[in-house]
Amino acid sequence: MALRWGPHSLAAGRRCQVAEHGTALDTAQRLSGFLQRRREQIAQRWADAALFRTVFTVSRDEAVEAGKAVVDALADVARSGRLEDLRAAGFESVRDRLGRMAAARARAGHSPAQITDQVAELREPAAALLRAEFEDAAGEDAHACLLALTLLMGTLRLVVLETSVNAGEELIARQREQLLEVATPVISLWEGVVAVPLIGTLDSARSQVVMESLLEAIVSRRARYAILDITGVPTVDSLVAQHLMKTVAAARLMGAECIVSGIRPAIAQTIVHLGIDLGTIITRTGLADALAYALTQQGIVVSPGPAAGTNPR
Repeated sequence: MALRWGPHSLAAGRRCQVAEHGTALDTAQRLSGFLQRRREQIAQRWADAALFRTVFTVSRDEAVEAGKAVVDALADVARSGRLEDLRAAGFESVRDRLGRMAAARARAGHSPAQITDQVAELREPAAALLRAEFEDAAGEDAHACLLALTLLMGTLRLVVLETSVNAGEELIARQREQLLEVATPVISLWEGVVAVPLIGTLDSARSQVVMESLLEAIVSRRARYAILDITGVPTVDSLVAQHLMKTVAAARLMGAECIVSGIRPAIAQTIVHLGIDLGTIITRTGLADALAYALTQQGIVVSPGPAAGTNPR
């Protein structure tokens, strides 16, 4: 037999939903009041938890103050009734602090999962104080408030996890940029002559760093000649060749002549096979040949030294 919902049944359902929402909001606000009243006690207990104790090592008072800030944030979130909302306004005030705490634990070798487990340990000290608020700790009201606290602490775990993951990604990005800069040093070979020895694969990001570093060196060192040595580049494809040509063109716009050295026979064959025209680029076999060319163009003559085992007269 099919059930039919009449206007009265639908209205009753809506009233029930409104009542449930009102009850949940009342419970959340009761939780907010509890957090405000017990702020000092909760913070004192949290100061002894692993998450706070191992981050704030200078003084316990510092850990307590950090705990109070987190309790205040949780009270604000509970007051709004958005217990499961990671974007609740209350979390914004402590997101940076939580990020620093998570980063400190990560530097100590803890994984994001271990960090969130330490956040989960904060629930029980607060729950013990909350149960003490009720004459009947097993009653319906106590159960509702404990459930609300569990939801709120679960959301806090997610906020910390999100913050720690974002901080980790930012750290990786910074380290990658630093590695790119370290992997593309600009060396002064002679007055007015700089060189960039390239080692490893060239991709778009690294090629951009090479170009920026080289152009900055041309300006700061007033270089007239720039050498790109690709002896350590394993392969040259059309993309790498395009990056080299763009770098050469940019150097010329800055008033410097660019020389590409270190083109091995296998790379030369690949370039020919790909049909890449490097006719407008000055090339030399090795870095020494490129330096000799740059010095000769400046009217500097370098005489070979005496052979080993001979006495110069």
